[in-house]
Amino acid sequence: MKGIFITFEGIDGSGKSTQAKYLQTFLESNQIDVIMTREPGGTKVAEKIRQILLDKQNIELSGRAELLLYLASRAQHTVEIIEPALNDGKWVISDRFTDSSIAYQGCARGLGMEMTKKLSLFATGGIKPDLTFYLDISPQRASERLNIQGKTLDRLEVEQQEFYDMVRQGYKWIAEQEPHRFIQIPGDRPPQKVWESIKKELLDRFGQYVHPL
Repeated sequence: MKGIFITFEGIDGSGKSTQAKYLQTFLESNQIDVIMTREPGGTKVAEKIRQILLDKQNIELSGRAELLLYLASRAQHTVEIIEPALNDGKWVISDRFTDSSIAYQGCARGLGMEMTKKLSLFATGGIKPDLTFYLDISPQRASERLNIQGKTLDRLEVEQQEFYDMVRQGYKWIAEQEPHRFIQIPGDRPPQKVWESIKKELLDRFGQYVHPL
């Protein structure tokens, strides 16, 4: 059987990385072989691209150049990590994937969501997630969380609130286009409450493979 591909989306501070780890632990408890990865990054080449993209010194990077770098990272990530794992029947969890480009570059950078979607499908060879959890949270609340964590902000995280308002609009557009795949989860709740919502959706979709435990 081909593996299952699940992604997590949301603005930084939404809690998606925490929930991805919860999911990894849950699947491993169900004796499922899991690969955890992230974007941008996941491979040697893609991690180098990540350094360019997130370096605050690269403020002159244009929107088009930014998108093309993300696509290059994604293409390598897909061919080297995601596709082989899925073909081996493993489950793959990725912290961000194509939807991030649609929301960030397609919408917030104004490059066009449909065009960005098509380019992303080219980069992945047509591979799409089977299920995506989008943790919806206001930019204000996300910023508060990042401040509490004392996180050093990268090039995208220092963008103004208006930018993240547009990112959120991009994610809403995806939810309207693909409501069966792209599941909105309220992210402004305690992590365990968010996880319970995710686990319920997971059991509804893949109950033949996973059990509540």
